[in-house]
Amino acid sequence: MFGPAVMNRAWIMFKSHPYISNVVGYTALFATADLIQQSMMGETLETGTMHKQDGVGQNTSIKRLPVPEDADTQNMNLYNPKVSQRHGIDWTQTARVALVGFCFHANLNYHWLRALEKMFPGGGTKKILIKVGLDQLIAAPTTISAFYIGLSTLEGAEDPLEDWRDKFWTSYKTGVVYWSTMQAVNFSLVPPVARTVYVGGAALIWTVFLCHFRQQKSNSLS
Repeated sequence: MFGPAVMNRAWIMFKSHPYISNVVGYTALFATADLIQQSMMGETLETGTMHKQDGVGQNTSIKRLPVPEDADTQNMNLYNPKVSQRHGIDWTQTARVALVGFCFHANLNYHWLRALEKMFPGGGTKKILIKVGLDQLIAAPTTISAFYIGLSTLEGAEDPLEDWRDKFWTSYKTGVVYWSTMQAVNFSLVPPVARTVYVGGAALIWTVFLCHFRQQKSNSLS
């Protein structure tokens, strides 16, 4: 599927238009992460739970029960996961994730990684450790905060900081372990021109985690 000719053209594009290639590539991967997370949630709901809205419009979850021998066939959707309503893709949510990724994360990472390379050019253990350390002290908390606050703001939340207060610290501690490894590889092996889209690839896995973690509160039983 991705032969040498395709890879060569992609590399030429990155070198000719580094900003557009990196930002668009990052945004596409960022939005894909939300689609993956929603698909995973859909499969979970299909086999394990049924969601409905309560009187105030909040999502609640009802676990499916084993089918009793005398069950009313008209209410089989409470027992049979194949009969219950399938959890579809919320494209509005994906659009919000893509907007946050494009307007903030992609652009921040592009300029931030270029600035790090200008301040500490080249490789070597000492420079790589400095870059990784600065990335985790400055960029990591900034991007995590932008994710939670940005999405809450776009959703019109009464308190845009609620998710951030509840989940920032756990997300940051998890991210330090993951991103320290990913960025060490980035700064040591990936050419500077392709580093933003590499971060986008690593962010695919990370954003699946963030999207899933962010949805846990609203999708849990009260």
